[in-house]
Amino acid sequence: MILAEVAGNVNAIGYGLAAIGPGIGVGIVSGKTVEAMARQPELSGQLRTTMILGIAFTEALALLGLVAGFLFTS
Repeated sequence: MILAEVAGNVNAIGYGLAAIGPGIGVGIVSGKTVEAMARQPELSGQLRTTMILGIAFTEALALLGLVAGFLFTS
């Protein structure tokens, strides 16, 4: 019974650590896009679209981590 409680806590810690990666990824994508917009403002529309796609793919990794956490605990 004690092992089940520890496993649940470890799973929550594991997902918290796994969410750090996509968080860093979104920060890098957003920062580089702002930097590119500052250098070439005429491309801001294309850059914004590409940034949103990059953020969506990066957040998909976080969702996969969440789903994997639920699958592996069962």
